[in-house]
Amino acid sequence: MASLCFFATGHIIHNHKRSISTFNINNRLHSSQSTSIALTAVEPPPVVRRSANYDPTLWSFDHIQSLSSGYMGEDYVARADALKETVKMIIRRQAGNVARSLELIDDLQRLGVGYHFEDEISDVLEMIYKHYYESEVKWDGLDLNLRALGFRLLRQHGYQVSQEIICNYKEKIGNVKPHVMEDMVVVLNLYEASYHSFEDKSILDEVRVFTTKYLKENVGYMNGGISPLVSHALEFPLHWRVPRVEAKWYIDEYEKRNGANPILIELAKLDFDMNQAIHLEDLKHTSRWWKNTRWDEKLSFARDRLVEHFMWSLGFSYQPQFSLGRRILTMVNSLITSIDDVYDVYGTLEELEQFTDIVDRWDVNAIKELPDYMKICFLGFYNTINEISYNILTDTGLLVLSYLKKAWADYIKTYMVEARWYHSGYKPTLQEYLDNAYISIGGPVILLHVICLASFSSTEEMLQCVERAENIVRYSSLIFRLANDLGTSSEEIARGDIPKSIQCYMHESGANEDEARAYIKDLILATWKKLNKERVCGYSRFSKEFIECATNIPRMTQFMYNDGDGHGHPYITESHVLSLLFNPIQG
Repeated sequence: MASLCFFATGHIIHNHKRSISTFNINNRLHSSQSTSIALTAVEPPPVVRRSANYDPTLWSFDHIQSLSSGYMGEDYVARADALKETVKMIIRRQAGNVARSLELIDDLQRLGVGYHFEDEISDVLEMIYKHYYESEVKWDGLDLNLRALGFRLLRQHGYQVSQEIICNYKEKIGNVKPHVMEDMVVVLNLYEASYHSFEDKSILDEVRVFTTKYLKENVGYMNGGISPLVSHALEFPLHWRVPRVEAKWYIDEYEKRNGANPILIELAKLDFDMNQAIHLEDLKHTSRWWKNTRWDEKLSFARDRLVEHFMWSLGFSYQPQFSLGRRILTMVNSLITSIDDVYDVYGTLEELEQFTDIVDRWDVNAIKELPDYMKICFLGFYNTINEISYNILTDTGLLVLSYLKKAWADYIKTYMVEARWYHSGYKPTLQEYLDNAYISIGGPVILLHVICLASFSSTEEMLQCVERAENIVRYSSLIFRLANDLGTSSEEIARGDIPKSIQCYMHESGANEDEARAYIKDLILATWKKLNKERVCGYSRFSKEFIECATNIPRMTQFMYNDGDGHGHPYITESHVLSLLFNPIQG
C-alpha cells in the first residue's frame, strides 16, 4: 500500500500502554458477629467526559425533506440550451479581439457558467496564448491591463506564463488616477494576478504589496462602478474565493453594470436556479442517509451539521455532473466531524486506543469490546464506507474498498496521536504538529475519494495518480488546517484540546497571539504559492475536477472560518445556506 503514502504519518510519539482497571483488596475490620475476611470491590471512579456544548442544528430532517424547486423540467432545459448556443456564437464572434475575449471569459467564469463552454474557452485561450503570451516578443505590444488579465486567466487554466510579463508595472501605472475607472481596472487586475504567484518569485510579491496598498488608500475616491469590486477583492482575492459563492455575488454585481449582456444575465440566473434544484435533491438524499445512521441522537455530543457538510461539498464542486461526488463527500465530511468529536471531546484514552485498533483491523466482530456509543459509531462508519465503495464500483467499475479502508485507518491514527499528546500534556513543535495535522484535518482522505471517482482504466492507474498527487494534496490540506486553526483554535483550547498551530508557534518562538496569527497568515500565503505551482503543473497530470476540488478545499475553508467558526456555529453561515441552497435567484 505504499502508493497511499501521503495519508500516513511518521510522527507518532508518546505511545501509552492501555490502562487496566484493577480491584483493590482490603481486609475488613473484625466485627463482633464475624471474623471472616471479605474481598471488597472498589468501584472505579466515574468516567469524566468533556463537552463542547455545540449549537444544535438549524435544519431539521422534516424541513429539508419538504424543500423543493420549481426549476426542473424540459422547458427550463430547452431555454438554457438556447441561451448557451447564443453565448457560443458570442464567443466565436469575439475570438479575434483579445480584450473582449478575455473579458468575456472572465465574466462567464465569475457568473458560474464557464463550465458550459470549456471547449470554446480552451480554444480561445490556446489561440491567445500562442499569439500574444508565449514569449516576451509576442506580449510586448499588449497594454498592461491585458497582460495582467491574460496572465491570471492563462495561469488559472494551466499555462506556464512568465511573471516577467508585468515586470515593468510601476512605470505603466505611475500616473493612474483613482477616479478614472479604466485606471483602477488595471490596478485591480494586477492585484488579482499577483495571487497566482509561485514560490520564490519576487515580482508578483511586489505587485501584491504595491496594489494592495494603493487600492486600500484610494478605494474611497473611486468611481462607483469599480468601488464595490475593489472592496470585494480586498476582503479576499478572486483566486481564494469559492466559485459558487462568487457566482451568486457576481450575478447581482454584473447586472448593475453599464453595458451588461442580458443573455449572460438570464443564463447565469437560470443556471444557478437549475443547479440549485439538483443540489436540493443531493441534500435530501444525504439527509435520509444521515437520519438512518441515527448519529444525531445516539452521538448527541457530536456536531449535527448535515447541511453544513453539504455546503462544504457544494463548495468543492457545484457542477451538475458531480452529483454523486457531492453525496459521497457529504457522507465523508459527516464521518470526519463526528469521529473528530469522539476523539477530541468524548472518548477516553483507553476507548480511543480500542477504536483505533478496530478500525485498523477493520474487524466488525471486535466491536463487542467497545462501549455502546462507539459500537454505534463504528457500525455507521463501517456501513457508510462500504456503501461509498459500492457506489464508486457501480459508477467507475473500480473496486476501491481496500484503499479506502487503509486511508481511513491511517487518518484515524493521526487522531490517536493528538489524543496521546493531549492526555500526556505534550506540546509538539510547529513542524511536528503540522506533519500530523495536515492529515488529521481530513483533506487527504477527502481527496482520495475524489480521485476514486475519476475515470481510470485500472486500479493501478488510479494508484499512480494518488502517488503523483502527493504535493497538491499536502498543500491543499495544509491551508485547510491553518485556516481552520485561525477560526477555531481559541474555542478548542478553552474547552480542552492540544495546542494548535498558533499556540505551537507562540510556545516555540515566544511570540504573542497577534504575532503568531500574522505568522500563520504568512504561512497560508506561502503555501498558496506552492499550491499554485502544483495546480498549473497538474493540468497535464490530473483531471480538471480533481484540480478544482483540491483548490476549492482551502477556498471553502477560508470562507467558512473568515468570520469565526462557521462550522461549529451554524448561525454564522445561515444566510449563505439560504442563499445558495434554499432560495432561488428568480424567486
